[in-house]
Amino acid sequence: MTNEAAGRLYVVATPIGNLGDLSARACETLKSCALIAAEDTRRTGLLLKAAGIATPMVSLHDHNEARRAPELIARLRAGASIALVSDAGTPAISDPGFELVRACAAAGLEVIAVPGPCALIAALSIAALPTDRFCFEGFLPARGAARRARLAALSTEERTLVFYESPHRLEEMLADCAQCFGAERGAALARELTKLHETLYRGPLGALAERARADADLSRGELVLVIAGAAAAAPALGEDGHGGALDRALKPLLAQLPLKQAAQLAAQIASVRDNEAYRRALELKEAYGAR
Repeated sequence: MTNEAAGRLYVVATPIGNLGDLSARACETLKSCALIAAEDTRRTGLLLKAAGIATPMVSLHDHNEARRAPELIARLRAGASIALVSDAGTPAISDPGFELVRACAAAGLEVIAVPGPCALIAALSIAALPTDRFCFEGFLPARGAARRARLAALSTEERTLVFYESPHRLEEMLADCAQCFGAERGAALARELTKLHETLYRGPLGALAERARADADLSRGELVLVIAGAAAAAPALGEDGHGGALDRALKPLLAQLPLKQAAQLAAQIASVRDNEAYRRALELKEAYGAR
């Protein structure tokens, strides 16, 4: 039950590039609220100035959200309505805001969505990959080993996968995706969506990884990677789907050799593809702590 005398928290989506994507409802909400909680007040200030909005702001970002949430809850309880915005797109989607929304819900305060731009949905809508079921993973771990372990865990996921990535990690990420998912797995890379240099690249992961190595423009700006899901798995014959032959080859090899070399030898022994053996080796490493 919500407190009718209290203010409301409005979760307001803002443009990810093109300022024309600020909806009339979002604009009116930002004008009418007593306060705007913004990820970066300087960046949001540019948007407000362009839209002719003079509502005061307070910062709410990853480093102060836990501390600032009680202050905002108090303002809401006193009757002030607050708009929550991130630097771009929809707050709380790989952006600050979740903790404040959860705190409002726990306090019985009303939270209202003012929907609009969202990079993951924009990229998915034009990727030409299945959209009926998808899995949003946000940003993968920055460290290579942790990233590859997460990708290995997703290698049999049949839903379309959507990731955000930083420009300086794109080349490594695409190489890891091609290794873990297979170089022929279909993908689409959306860059600078709704902005002047918006570009969409479609193709197999291997080709995208190769292009990222050769073309510096591919790694500039905001990036969303959409990857086709895995083909439906055939009934498993054993723990690894090959009567256990791959696991039986991998386990002793992993105890003696680096992961990549062990996977290559195990692939020959079990008569499977190198990338399949590599994915299974990563899974075993994560599960059993093999080297």
